[in-house]
Amino acid sequence: MMIEPSIDSLVEATNGNRYVLCTIVSKRAKEIETVRRAELASEDKKAISIACEEIAKGKIKPSKF
Repeated sequence: MMIEPSIDSLVEATNGNRYVLCTIVSKRAKEIETVRRAELASEDKKAISIACEEIAKGKIKPSKF
């Protein structure tokens, strides 16, 4: 089973800092869950997966958090 995006690409997005990566993913996942609850919308993907995809695509930058 292959996980996308890979951890290596996510770590590269944070200049090799795994602590920053963990912090960004957790904060963004909490934001996504808050919006999801407010809208009462359900989606198949988990909030952590969405947050990781956003970081990999460059939508979320380490400087934001």
